[in-house]
Amino acid sequence: MQLTRILAIRHGETAWNIDGRIQGHTDIPLNDKGRWQAGRLGAALAHEQVDLVFSSDLQRALATAQAVARPHHLQVQADPGLRERSFGIFEGWTFAEIEARWPEQSLRWRKRDPDYGPEGGENLHQLYARCIGAVSRLAEAHLGRSIAVVAHGGVMDCLYRAATRIDLQAPRSWQLGNASINRLLYTPEGFTLVGWNDTHHFDEATLDDPGNAVGADRVGHAA
Repeated sequence: MQLTRILAIRHGETAWNIDGRIQGHTDIPLNDKGRWQAGRLGAALAHEQVDLVFSSDLQRALATAQAVARPHHLQVQADPGLRERSFGIFEGWTFAEIEARWPEQSLRWRKRDPDYGPEGGENLHQLYARCIGAVSRLAEAHLGRSIAVVAHGGVMDCLYRAATRIDLQAPRSWQLGNASINRLLYTPEGFTLVGWNDTHHFDEATLDDPGNAVGADRVGHAA
């Protein structure tokens, strides 16, 4: 049976990650550390087979994806189906601020109520259907190949749950590091988890390492 190898990657760090602010669809760029992480990531994957690179169309994911694509001389294909969950009115606020301003809604959110979505945002069912549908579509279209999919924490969480058959409402007990490497296989029967939260490419590295800056690359759009 043909399968697709997937490198599923969360974007590098942003200032809002540090502040604990909800990003959602707000288009926040990588910070200095995030650009360094992306450079280290690109170097780590430079000698692996990567046939295509897909990314969320938000700039924190695109910049990370470009670092992956560059050593392979590939063009990033942006797909809005890979965006982070839309958090509506929660976007831009910290966890503590959300709890203070919207205590009842915050409780439903923290309990992972799959039917709850912040005003103007998505619930967990909607997020899961959108992002798992998008990754399945891309993987199905490229059976027999190796693809990189660069997206967000919420998308990575859904992929982990899809591959391990864990319920949407179950508490998260696994790590989701910025610019970590996560490995999955896809067949028409679904996803299988191979490896998760690999951050070896950051080991014994410093911000002074040469050649790790993230430059500008062309961005295309997936069909």
